[in-house]
Amino acid sequence: MQTIFDVLKHISVNHQEVESPQVVITDRAGKPNGLLTDLLHDLINNALLFVTLKELASAAELIEHLRTHTPLPADVLAEYSKILTENCEGLNFAPQKGQIELIVAR
Repeated sequence: MQTIFDVLKHISVNHQEVESPQVVITDRAGKPNGLLTDLLHDLINNALLFVTLKELASAAELIEHLRTHTPLPADVLAEYSKILTENCEGLNFAPQKGQIELIVAR
């Protein structure tokens, strides 16, 4: 099963990495998970400014890169690691909302 990291690494919108408003985390029924979505948006808006996902092999490599090259505290990196390694059970494209829904089991 793919993780959130795998999905973020391989999906694009107009041949560009996704931006935070374009991605929402939902359950299987399509109900948004605000907490995980906010964490993912924080990761995309802040941490991913420093890296290109296509150049990294794993979530662990991304976290290590951020640990080495940014002043992010250990607790923030731990939360980023949790969201990046969360299993993604599927994708739902919602063009009317302009969003890609990442489906997780939580």
